[in-house]
Amino acid sequence: MDVELINSFDIADISETEYNLYAFVTENCNMKTHTKEKGMYIFITNPNARSGLGGKVWSEVERILKDKEVSYQVYFTKYQRHASRIVREITSDGKEHTIVVLGGDGTVNEVLNGIEELSKVTLGYIPIGSSNDFARYFHHPYEPEKALAAILTPKKYAMINVGLLTYWEGERKRRFAVSSGLGFDAGICHYAVVSKLKLLLNKLHLGKLTYVGIALAQMLALKPGRMTVSLDDGEPVSYEQVYFATAMNHPYEGGGFKFCPKADPGDDVMDVTVIAGIPKLKTLFLLPTAYKGWHTVFQGVYTYTCRKAVFESTKPLPVHTDGEPVFLQRRVAAALEPDKVRLIIG
Repeated sequence: MDVELINSFDIADISETEYNLYAFVTENCNMKTHTKEKGMYIFITNPNARSGLGGKVWSEVERILKDKEVSYQVYFTKYQRHASRIVREITSDGKEHTIVVLGGDGTVNEVLNGIEELSKVTLGYIPIGSSNDFARYFHHPYEPEKALAAILTPKKYAMINVGLLTYWEGERKRRFAVSSGLGFDAGICHYAVVSKLKLLLNKLHLGKLTYVGIALAQMLALKPGRMTVSLDDGEPVSYEQVYFATAMNHPYEGGGFKFCPKADPGDDVMDVTVIAGIPKLKTLFLLPTAYKGWHTVFQGVYTYTCRKAVFESTKPLPVHTDGEPVFLQRRVAAALEPDKVRLIIG
């Protein structure tokens, strides 16, 4: 299926009035009141994560919270970007909050995009998504009970960077926790959103294979083109036959591809990878090596570190932030937010 066709509409790119009307109708006029109490844990839960697993996991989490008499409030996401809307309202008071995400990388992304002041939020994470790349670097427990225990009695924290993607000539911005890219990797993310394969594999508890299957199909259909990349306001460097370019805050994306093996989410720089100028067949063989981060030794794989990166393509390409699609773009810029967010890691 043509990427341009499946991405002709993106809720991120409609008008504010249209968005508010959409949210109003979808929520059936039922906005919850946000209780602001000291020591309150706020859970942002995606009940539809992993084909309904989110709702089942929340039931178990809630049972533990009640047994331990923990003060909490939960909000269930109902539509795309709903988590951002909820968190924006919660954090608009300028106070400190502990927000726990129960979902996947997409839910983490939405939560980060709703935070008014990053430095005033402590983030907890119970990973139940298909890829869970955000959880990999810090080895977050995948067992909900263990993840919750770490959140309720935290012993370790990390101050992590948050990326910021700017597009549409600077008029639109989206934060990212893990990565943002354009080209092949973003095309996979775009297609995964509408893919029936993802729903099927999630039900079979094989969600990680979604990205592998889509990656093979996308690679066969891909027509690489020219792109220029500018790092830290330096001179643009031109690349021919570019498959994709990505700016990463974490080492992994796309369900475990270790595209930037040396990336550190707290080191105040982004890691950039560009794959260009190699035959398609070689790229197909190269991709499996990226699961171990071995692809970086091959010719045609370019890696950099920077604080800002500008990517400009000769043709519109799919773009993503943490796997969440952004409408096709020719030019995007990635940088890091000046403030960090505190993450519970153990």
